[in-house]
Amino acid sequence: MSKEFNGFFKGDWALVLGASSGFGEAACRRLAEAGFNIFGVHLDRKAGMAHVESLQADLKAMGREVVFVNANAADEAKRQEVVAQLKERANGRVRVLMHSLAFGALKPLVGATPEDSLTKAQVDMTLDVMASSLIYWTQDLARAGLFCRGARIFAMTSAGSSRVWTSYGAVSAAKAALESYCRQLALELAPLGVTANALLAGVTDTPALRKIPGNEKMIEVAQGRNPMKRLTTPDDVAQSLVAFCLPHFDFMTGNTIRIDGGENVVD
Repeated sequence: MSKEFNGFFKGDWALVLGASSGFGEAACRRLAEAGFNIFGVHLDRKAGMAHVESLQADLKAMGREVVFVNANAADEAKRQEVVAQLKERANGRVRVLMHSLAFGALKPLVGATPEDSLTKAQVDMTLDVMASSLIYWTQDLARAGLFCRGARIFAMTSAGSSRVWTSYGAVSAAKAALESYCRQLALELAPLGVTANALLAGVTDTPALRKIPGNEKMIEVAQGRNPMKRLTTPDDVAQSLVAFCLPHFDFMTGNTIRIDGGENVVD
């Protein structure tokens, strides 16, 4: 990242949901470079905690305040605990909310057997975690008076919001809903000076992608189709996200912004 961003947002806070890997981790690193204190919410088993602790150490080495909570971001009680902690620490200076939660059911809508098909509970869970949770976090932060004027909401979407892939039905619906929520939040939060945009990355080799059946084919197709002849990286998205935090972009809201090297405009 160019040097003019370093420390630009010193003292502001970024709340990153899904902070320990992929897009969330990359965003934490770039946001910290730009001066943000980081509050990360993640869900990791014991085996993944060494990586989380290493990430926190890297962020603290930049001179930032860093708080990470290992919890289900869709849990109402945990959400309220995080908001209470932010109210104590952030003093109304939350400038970024990043929603990068990738936890959903990957099954056909109509499989060969009931066991091979999505259940109501799985569909409801996927929509709640990967889409509707954005609403509840935004509501609680706004009601607590934590968003500063000029704050940004970013939500990670994908081409799956408008394209189909085997076993991606529930996630696809969640991504479409997430984009719709960003448009509605753009309208409702405009009087507060808060913007909301969905970020649509190209195919990116993340732990979440590797859980999708047929991910090897997705990677192969994307590498061939992308005009840049490479996959999108989490850092591609993170650098753009930080740039969008600048006052230059105060009037940009309600969009689904492609950060994909042109991948999604090529047939």
